[in-house]
Amino acid sequence: MVTTATPQRGRRAAPAKTPLRELAAAALPALVPALIACGALAVLAIWWRDTSAVRGADGWLTGASRIAGLLAGYGAPVLLLLMARIPVLEREVGADRLARWHAVGGRYVVGLVTVHLVTVIWGYALTAHQNVVSETDELVFHYPDMIKATIGTLLMLGTGAVSARAARRRLSYEAWYYLHLATYLSIALVFAHQLANGADLVEGPGLLGWWVLYLGSFAVLGWFRLALPFLRDRRHRLRVAEVRPEAHGVVSVFLSGRRLEELRCEPGQFFRLQFLAPGLRWSANPYSLSAPPHPRFLRFTVKDLGAHSAAVAALQPGVKVRAEGPYGAFTARRRVARGRRVLLIAAGVGITPIRPLFETMPAGPGELTLLYRARRAEDVLFRDELERVAARRRAKLHLLLGSRREAGDPFTAAGLNRLVPGLRGHEVFLCGPSELTESLVRELRAAGVARHRIHHESFVF
Repeated sequence: MVTTATPQRGRRAAPAKTPLRELAAAALPALVPALIACGALAVLAIWWRDTSAVRGADGWLTGASRIAGLLAGYGAPVLLLLMARIPVLEREVGADRLARWHAVGGRYVVGLVTVHLVTVIWGYALTAHQNVVSETDELVFHYPDMIKATIGTLLMLGTGAVSARAARRRLSYEAWYYLHLATYLSIALVFAHQLANGADLVEGPGLLGWWVLYLGSFAVLGWFRLALPFLRDRRHRLRVAEVRPEAHGVVSVFLSGRRLEELRCEPGQFFRLQFLAPGLRWSANPYSLSAPPHPRFLRFTVKDLGAHSAAVAALQPGVKVRAEGPYGAFTARRRVARGRRVLLIAAGVGITPIRPLFETMPAGPGELTLLYRARRAEDVLFRDELERVAARRRAKLHLLLGSRREAGDPFTAAGLNRLVPGLRGHEVFLCGPSELTESLVRELRAAGVARHRIHHESFVF
């Protein structure tokens, strides 16, 4: 364990948010789900308005199929909006929270589509006095746009299957990303089916609302995921300036460009980088800033965790880079109370977004502590930089080296209280492997740290 602290003046604290901005930032994570729920209620109102009565088993089944179909049709564009990289949501809600909502919503949509399929076939079979197989043939091959709907449904169910946790662990990020692109085609195909066969969307406000929802969602997606990155690429002209080894399997990539200050990056944020080099140009992976933004360059630090990140180490200066971002809410904006002391916790390559926060987080002398866990001394990234920052800011730096078997586990409630006196009064920012992050949150809660004062952001896909 290394502790560094020398008496020098700390960095001036950034100005606090205005009360109105602070209130809006705190309310947005609750407001978004509330708006989604209100939209679902409006969809149910469409069904209620067009349903005078429900009689018999076939009526109940077809009614259930209409409800499930409407809710699934509503949920699909909502899923697109959650992942459209809308800046205010990415900044104030956070990319990881949006991704979790997207994942949960995706499971609901897949479930609703399944319910819709089963109940519509069964209900129509009872109404027509046919068996289920005959009715399936009739629906698929003789109803308008049902071939498109069948293809779209299969694509949606297939994407849902590969997104399940067990299957997802076996896929690379790149494979998962490409398979997910099929959902755009799926949603477009199913939209045509809804307009052709949706009894509740024949005319009136329901039809208009559906057009606005779908066209608006694709327009927002196209602007923030395609048009805006293209325009920024033309304006900033990012290039690889240097690839610098940091440790075994870890490199820092320095990007240069024009007018970088206009990107308004904040320490703790990340970009999705698309390197226009062989083997890399067709995917955009998330990488965190590992140094405070500079007017002349941006630094990203990459660990060899897959084919994409391994190829990054071989990049040559001059390679063009397309960057989506900055994204993420893992910034000093997340602080609940400015007067509280701050604890930063990093494990392994999780030091990447923590490193710039350690340098820029508003805090006075003695109010900032960094715990950095690494297996070996040679695995510690930015050691010289961290020690210089700690000295300049009179901050505490603890390097926790060794495996659990050798050094024990410092990240228990008791261990954290020993390392950080007055832990309960700190605001905590942490980054590391997902299992460790989940464990740390539990231990911090057990140590008395309020949940809303524990901040983390995950890029697990």
